[in-house]
Amino acid sequence: MWKDKKILIAGAGVSGIGAAALLGKSGIRAAIYDGNENLDTEAVKQRLPEHMQIEFELGEFQEKLADEYDMLILSPGISVHSPIARAFYDRKKTVWGEIELASELSKGRIAAITGTNGKTTTTALTGSIFRACYPSVFVVGNIGIPFTAVADETKDSSVIAAEISSFQLETTVDFHPVVSAVLNVTPDHLDRHGTMEVYADTKLSISKKQTGDDIIILNYDDPITRAMAEKTTARPVFFSRKEELQEGIILKKDKEGRDVFTIRDREQEIPICRTDEIKLLGSHNHENVLAAIGIAWYMGVPAETIRSAVMDFEAVEHRIEYVDTVDGVDYYNDSKGTNPDAAIKGIQAMVKPTVLLGGGYDKKASYDEWISSFDGKVKWLILMGATAEAIAEAAKAQGFENIVFAQSMEEAMEEARRLAEPGDAVLLSPACASWGMFKNYEVRGRVFKDIVHSFKE
Repeated sequence: MWKDKKILIAGAGVSGIGAAALLGKSGIRAAIYDGNENLDTEAVKQRLPEHMQIEFELGEFQEKLADEYDMLILSPGISVHSPIARAFYDRKKTVWGEIELASELSKGRIAAITGTNGKTTTTALTGSIFRACYPSVFVVGNIGIPFTAVADETKDSSVIAAEISSFQLETTVDFHPVVSAVLNVTPDHLDRHGTMEVYADTKLSISKKQTGDDIIILNYDDPITRAMAEKTTARPVFFSRKEELQEGIILKKDKEGRDVFTIRDREQEIPICRTDEIKLLGSHNHENVLAAIGIAWYMGVPAETIRSAVMDFEAVEHRIEYVDTVDGVDYYNDSKGTNPDAAIKGIQAMVKPTVLLGGGYDKKASYDEWISSFDGKVKWLILMGATAEAIAEAAKAQGFENIVFAQSMEEAMEEARRLAEPGDAVLLSPACASWGMFKNYEVRGRVFKDIVHSFKE
């Protein structure tokens, strides 16, 4: 049994500490490895269960650790190609991630959601629908609450909505959701995965342990996810915003020409609600709603419960989130637009002339399609971070010249306030990760919002 093995956890961040705590609560001893030889181990211990015994291996990785330990729990921020992971793989030793560990030590049924964009909104909406139906619900994963933090609280009757990133999927082995979903696949994290083919296969691996009795929800409108139906061992069910499929979750026109979220399951056709009855902004959110409806339906939630939960749900923080109107200018926080495709959705959701804030960490993405999506809607582009020059060059190559550079969010916001006129919108949708300027996209978004609120003081 793996529980009898000598376990090493790589990384002393949120995921690593969550894994250590779960093992400790389960009576399983482990050690934490971290490359920071000056790690404050006492601070780490304070975040673990009281009286839990934990050892530390600090500093530059030594191959001997792979000989001394039987099993590695790898934090998602550490690549499977890193020296520590490779050392364990080369010795044919077990390498798990946080998701694999949590699913091994949890109970209940899992609905797992992945995709390049829309994961957080879809997972949050799915969780809200579940809560309207089931007494024991957990919303976990890449959404901000580590699965390991709550795995020991789950029961056989629990229902779990799990947002799973490609980094987390790299280290799944026997992870088995009842319903899985791949929302879309567009270029992202290619600095880690290398090619789009590898990235797409990593996303599809969410269903690798599913059988014909399980469901995988796939986006028909995305050719990459549509093709996954031929590769999966699960029963594929499509959702589509553009096509009225014979079976699946679709938008169907009613007699007045209004779009209605509709379930077509075998012989049944079940209307849920109209697009103008929900509180989420933008056509990309219609895709998220379609996916969430499908997930909930195949997890056993009645249609009427789905309908009321969808209509009540409000936007997730940092995803095209309306902040405030100051001097006639609307401010929107889309800090979670951390890649060009996600940021395109932000622009498409805008209905007013827009001053756009972009730039950040360089994930080796192309910005051409993002700039093409400006489509006369973006008045000014304010750029920050490591990608500022590259984005500016791409914009100028398409004839967009209204570009301003800023060294900080504060400076960018002062420029935005100067350039925006009553009736305009200011949108933070960076098309880049936040690293280098901010700890994460949440911090970036909250700084943006704090500055907006300060404009009224």
